[in-house]
Amino acid sequence: MEVVEKESRLKLFPIMMYAVVMGFSGLTITYQKATLWLGFPSILGEVFMYLTTIIFIVVSIIYITKFSKYKIAVKNEFSHPIRINFFAAISISMLMLAIIYKENFPLLSAIFWYPATLLHFYLTMHTISFWINKNQQLDHSNPAWFIPIVGNVLVPVAGVGFADLGLLLYFFSVGMFFWIILFSVILNRIIFHNQMAVKFMPTLFILIAPPAVGFIAYFKMFGVLDTFAIILFNLALFFTILVAFMYKNFIKIKFFISWWAFVFPVAAMAISTMLMYHQNSCLFLLLLSYIMIAAVTIIVSIVSYQTIVHIRKKEICIQE
Repeated sequence: MEVVEKESRLKLFPIMMYAVVMGFSGLTITYQKATLWLGFPSILGEVFMYLTTIIFIVVSIIYITKFSKYKIAVKNEFSHPIRINFFAAISISMLMLAIIYKENFPLLSAIFWYPATLLHFYLTMHTISFWINKNQQLDHSNPAWFIPIVGNVLVPVAGVGFADLGLLLYFFSVGMFFWIILFSVILNRIIFHNQMAVKFMPTLFILIAPPAVGFIAYFKMFGVLDTFAIILFNLALFFTILVAFMYKNFIKIKFFISWWAFVFPVAAMAISTMLMYHQNSCLFLLLLSYIMIAAVTIIVSIVSYQTIVHIRKKEICIQE
């Protein structure tokens, strides 16, 4: 009976578990940059680097095992109007690991970056083709649609030195264009139509990610704080303040694995703020940097605890 139960839980192991890797990757990069720009001890970034890598390997082994045993279940996820967007979390996790290892282990970074870039190119094309070829219901639209888009903007963050500027600008351009388009669609849904399901409320945090990551990518490619870069940072700041202002929407919702959607965007904002402070030395940005680092750390702690509790209760890999 126990073997059958384990097999059943493996079959229901969700692709959204890669959001856990994204969350810990964001935490790792946050502390790496805090070491570089704010003088934090390097041991924190190193510990989180190895922990993130282990989590990525474990999640990947489990999902590959699921694919080998339950191909139809994976195929169903890959054709699901909402879950399809989370497959891009695989390539995004690899891109973030490439960023994590870029400074100290460039060869390992390249080993992650090249296949991740190819995979994300395919997933972007497949996902947008899916949107076009299948009639999408408005109720299925939610900020998780940004996941395949944000990955395009992440490519240049780790890609400087691995590919020429033209290729990096291609991914940046695609990400920025579809961010604007999808934001219009999702804002229309949120304001004029039915409210999102409670389990997708945490995905509102993903609104922070495109401008925050876009700011980092733009600076990485051109090394300047021009008007466009500052606009991207200010938009990221606006969405950060907005979701903080709406805190009552989040404090009482039931735990879902989508809670991990809180982490990556907040980490992206923390890194953007530290980068902005590194260029400006503004006291407000220094204070905001510490606030964002604390926010990332607290959110990861809470969500990790809740994830472990619900895994022990066997409430993660269940039929919805």
